[in-house]
Amino acid sequence: MTIQTFGLFFLVAFAIGGIAWVFLYPFLSGERKAQQRMASLARPEPTARPTRAAQKPRREQIEGTLKILEQRQKKAARVPLSVRIAQAGLSWSSRQFILISAACGLVALLIAVPAGAGLIPGAAFGFAAGFGFPRWLLKFLKKRREARFLDALPDAVDVITRGIKAGLPLLDSLKLIAAESPEPIRSEFRSIIETQTVGIPLGEACLKLYERMPVPEANFFGIVVSIQQRAGGNLSEALGNLARVLRDRKKMKAKIKAMSQEAKASAAIIGALPIVVMALVYFSSPNYIALLWTEQLGRIMLACSAIWMFIGIMVMRKMINFDF
Repeated sequence: MTIQTFGLFFLVAFAIGGIAWVFLYPFLSGERKAQQRMASLARPEPTARPTRAAQKPRREQIEGTLKILEQRQKKAARVPLSVRIAQAGLSWSSRQFILISAACGLVALLIAVPAGAGLIPGAAFGFAAGFGFPRWLLKFLKKRREARFLDALPDAVDVITRGIKAGLPLLDSLKLIAAESPEPIRSEFRSIIETQTVGIPLGEACLKLYERMPVPEANFFGIVVSIQQRAGGNLSEALGNLARVLRDRKKMKAKIKAMSQEAKASAAIIGALPIVVMALVYFSSPNYIALLWTEQLGRIMLACSAIWMFIGIMVMRKMINFDF
């Protein structure tokens, strides 16, 4: 064996040994596991700051309160008839409401059948008058009462805030609102005081305001008072911020109403135009337009036109109504 061959063999063996030392020795000797253990010990774990650790219990209380409120709102999705009557500001019982609805349906039936409408159209008219009209009336009265409530709520919250800053307890400030504010603020805050009088905590009593007045602003007020009663905090500052938010929402609602008024007027004109044209044609040439209700094809065309008009009105109503 020559020197060159021996040298080449030595270099190849040295290279193989070096590669084995680099890649196999850490696994065979346990050095890789030791490095992993050292890295795990030296890795900095995220630790909470002292201020955040001090605020953690309060944050957990607030999150727990909000979860409870969300669960209650989900359970109260279906509103009973008695609650809807109370939300409309009426003092009727459910039995009285049902009797009045039945009376409206019977009166409508007795008017439609002798007028020559027929039994089936008269029954449909009576069903609409007995089932639809009273519930529409409840919805109308409820919206009107909610509008009055929202109009006076920011001023009431301001009065409560000033009373708390002046040193009055929250309950005395609520009594002041119940005595001096206009309806329906007066009756709703009087209900809060009466609910608290029977032993329910004040925060829970304020949360029940949303059940009688299902608007977001009433829910905001109940949540603010309930969280303050549970977790503490500066109630006057929280109510001051709430009053500012309520006024901003009120301004935004008025701005949206003003901006959408032109679209509402256009929709009203477009919706009323076919009826007005039909009435004018009837007064000018009744025999020409009478085919719409004397012939079978005319009745079908009139029904299809009414359906399409209703769909168009609903689409325009959806386009011009803004929810925020």
